[in-house]
Parts: sequence; structure tokens; C-alpha cells
Amino acid sequence: MQAEAGAGGSGDGRPRAHLAALVLARGGSKGIPLKNIKLLAGVPLIGWVLRAACDAGVFHSVWVSTDHDEIEKVAKQFGAHVHRRSPEVSQDSSTSLEAIREFLNQHPEVDIVGNIQATSPCLHPSDLIKVADLLQKEGFDSVFSVVRRHQFRWSEVKKGENKMTEPQNLNPAKRYRRQDWPGELYENGSFYFAKRHLIEKGYLQGGKMAYYEMRAEHSVDIDIDIDWPIAEQRVLRFGYFGREPLKEVKLLVCSIDGCLTNGRIYVTEDQKQMVSYDYRDIVGIDLLKKRGIQVRLISERDCSKTLSAMQLGCVAKTSATNKLQVLEDWQKDMGLSWKEVAYLGNEESDVECLRKAGMSGVPADACVVAQKAAGYICKSNGGCGAVREFAEHIFLLLEKVTSARKQLEEINSAVKETRK
Repeated sequence: MQAEAGAGGSGDGRPRAHLAALVLARGGSKGIPLKNIKLLAGVPLIGWVLRAACDAGVFHSVWVSTDHDEIEKVAKQFGAHVHRRSPEVSQDSSTSLEAIREFLNQHPEVDIVGNIQATSPCLHPSDLIKVADLLQKEGFDSVFSVVRRHQFRWSEVKKGENKMTEPQNLNPAKRYRRQDWPGELYENGSFYFAKRHLIEKGYLQGGKMAYYEMRAEHSVDIDIDIDWPIAEQRVLRFGYFGREPLKEVKLLVCSIDGCLTNGRIYVTEDQKQMVSYDYRDIVGIDLLKKRGIQVRLISERDCSKTLSAMQLGCVAKTSATNKLQVLEDWQKDMGLSWKEVAYLGNEESDVECLRKAGMSGVPADACVVAQKAAGYICKSNGGCGAVREFAEHIFLLLEKVTSARKQLEEINSAVKETRK
């Protein structure tokens, strides 16, 4: 993924003005440590907006301004350039405008900057394509995002004040029905685009201004609107998942020890081995099967007797010395692409499988290297509902496939409109 891809120049009829996307991502966060790269629905938070910016194809460059090494690493993985911001503009009291001005001072080639908020994971390329059109073809100096809300406002009465509240945007005697009232426009903070001369004067908005109205379902700000679990559900339903067509998962391969079980082996006095499992995980496996998804199990040890006792009815490979080879054999035998394969593992021996599978997950108590290789980290530990949780994540992906197809249609439609 190249940040400059599709940005174009005078050769294809586009203006020479250099349009840069800039995401401000400081390492410090009072609420959630390193929030900007915390996994949201299996993707680092900042990755959602970077993917949208790169795929929009309207930027000459896409940048992340940060003071943190890990954020820099993630930014580059998603195709962005990195501007290392100074300590002076990395304080809790530092403003966005200060960070943007520092960026522009060090990048004189940039004519227009689009400040995209990392905390708006439902931003879509189609939105950015239309905003670029407002700036480059219609001549606006600044464009910012808004959302329409149908909320009646009342004046605030502070404690101790001897007065009544007053309506601000309604007549209580003639209240509008929602469907009869167009509502009001509010800034949603998703992005602020402005030309260089405005920012150098100290303005994010000014000159010939325009707003861009975003859909309410795409207007998500994790800082103020919703907490993390709810945000994940919202993103999985309304987020942008990339240009590459998604495919439905058809095979889940699950490591037995540490995923289906908690990894503990109990030994009785007569030398018999026992393991425990969570019934919720068995339900998860049954639900996957009912949705037409094959579930296969794998283990490095000989646990065939245990599997027989559990009566799961799944194909299994025990005493596996090379898990990746087993996974590749299964993938080829079923005629699947890697996008159609999901893998749930928890140990170093699972890392290559996690990297290969199109969808990967680990229990909350998986080893560190496995967590780094996985796309999704369960909230549940191994043997305590992790399989069921990952199954729910797969089900959400099935919904996402349908949503992604609609998104691609919207992007293609937006591109056609700008070329008219």
C-alpha cells in the first residue's frame, strides 16, 4: 500500500497543489495507554483511517505525526510516512494546530493539509474523495466534517441561579416530529482540511469554507461517543475494510491446548491424564458448523483419547510436529484461499499459522509472540470461552463481507462522479 498511490498530477488533469493527509497520533493518552494503536476489531485504531486515506487515491502523501516508536512502526505498516514531532508539540497541553504548523514548517512541498482524526475509525475513502473535489475543483479554502443531529437544546441553568431554562431551537408548544424537522449540523471532528496560508495564520477553518456532511453511522468518535466494546461492534458493521475483496471464512483451525482447553493437564494417582474445557466453546464449534464452516483441531501432543472423549466430531491432527505444514495441507485439500482460513492459536508454534491465515486470533492469555502475530486478541482466556468468542468474531466477518461489497460500489460511484 503506497501513500501516494493515485494522487496524480498535472499530467492527468489534476491541480498541482500538493494535498497531504495528516494523522496526529501522540504516544501519551490519559484514558487508554497507546490508544492510537490499540486493536479495534483486530486492527490498530490508527489503521482504520490510514487505510481509508491511502485507498482514497486523492492524496499526494499520507503522514502520521507522532512521538512514539511503536506508533511509527504501525503507521509505516499501513503505508504512511512518519513525521517525528518535537517534544514541544507533544505535551498534554499541545494543540492540533501547533502540531500541524510544525509539520508544514518542515514540509514546504505541502499546499493543502487534511487533518484526519485517528479516533474516527468509520471514515470511508468515498468521503475523502468528495472533500478533495471541493478543495481542488470548487476552490474552497477549508472543508470540515459535520453530522446531522435531531436534538432539542435547552439553556443551561447553573446551581444557585434563580432562573428557568429556555428552549434554544424549538417551540415547546409546537414540537416538531423527528421526520418533519431537518435537524442541525454539528462538527463531528473526523477531519479538518485547510490550505497552507490559513494554517500559517493560525486557522483550521477560514476563507471560503464548506462543510461535508457525513452519515450518522460513519460519525464515530471513540474519544467521546462510545466505549471500546461498543465501538468494535460499530466498526465491524460500518467501518471500511479495504479495496481487496473479502471472502467468507470456510475453515477454522483451532489449537487444542491453550485454546480449546486452558492448557493444564491433570494427572490422577493411576497416571491418567485429564483436561477441562468450557461448554461455551463446544457451543461455538456447533454454531460454526451450522453456518457451514468446517472446524478442525490441531495439537503437538498425542491427545487422541481426550478428543474421543469430548465427542466433538471434528477432524483433528495430533502429535503434529509442523503445524504450518498441516494447515497448508488442509488448505490445499479443501481448495481454499488463505482469506477463507481462520486460525486460533496461543503458542510460538502457532505464530507462522497465525500469520498465514486470512483471519487469526489468540486467547487473552496467549504468549506475547502469538499476540503480536494475531489480528484479533480475545478477551477470554484459553479454555474459558475463547473459541466461542472467536466464533462470534467470524460471524461478524460474514456480515462485513456484505457491507464491504456495498462500500466498494460507493467508492467506485464517488470516483466516477469526480471524473465527470
